[in-house]
Amino acid sequence: MAARSLWAVQRLQRLLASGLVSESGGWLHPFSTATQRTAGEDCSSEDPPDVLGPSLAEQALRLKAVKLEKEVQDLTLRYQRAVADCENIRRRTQRCVEDAKIFGIQSFCKDLVEVADILEKTAECFSEGTKPEDHKLTLEKVFQGLSLLEAKLKSVFAKHGLEKMTPIGDKYDPHEHELICHMPAGVGVQPGTVALVRQDGYKLHGRTIRLAQVEVAVESQRRL
Repeated sequence: MAARSLWAVQRLQRLLASGLVSESGGWLHPFSTATQRTAGEDCSSEDPPDVLGPSLAEQALRLKAVKLEKEVQDLTLRYQRAVADCENIRRRTQRCVEDAKIFGIQSFCKDLVEVADILEKTAECFSEGTKPEDHKLTLEKVFQGLSLLEAKLKSVFAKHGLEKMTPIGDKYDPHEHELICHMPAGVGVQPGTVALVRQDGYKLHGRTIRLAQVEVAVESQRRL
């Protein structure tokens, strides 16, 4: 309404300036020269302005912009949540790795404690208060304790995948055997095979963790 009122006032001012309307409020003759001169201009240039607001295209663009802005906000929020989740997973994984390093041998140590108990009980057999006539009984107890200790150790090793290698007669393998020296091949011993084990080797779940110290059989003339 305000726009139309302003348009009406401006049109009235132009009519006064062109002489179509006198200052006293009277209209001039419609066929006068001033009327003919300004009639075309009034029809072509003095139409009321478009006050219907933005076009449909502009409205569609605004709605699309609002929709895209909401999508950007939603994607940003999802990204922030994903980053936070990844950071939490990384921290939990790092904590699990650290715990595994510290407590990875917990079960093995627990089994070794039982071995230590057997050793302690066996050592008690050699107390200072032992009488000479009890030496035989003491030795029997020590033998029983050592036998029990050996059996327990084998059980613990088997439980945790620790295996003692028995390379006698096997072909020499530098990945499993540490060569100490050569010895002449005897009867039934093939050159290049392990003839004697100085120190046992061990594997953990199939992986060699300690090489076996061995002597390898060779022909007599190649003895070192």
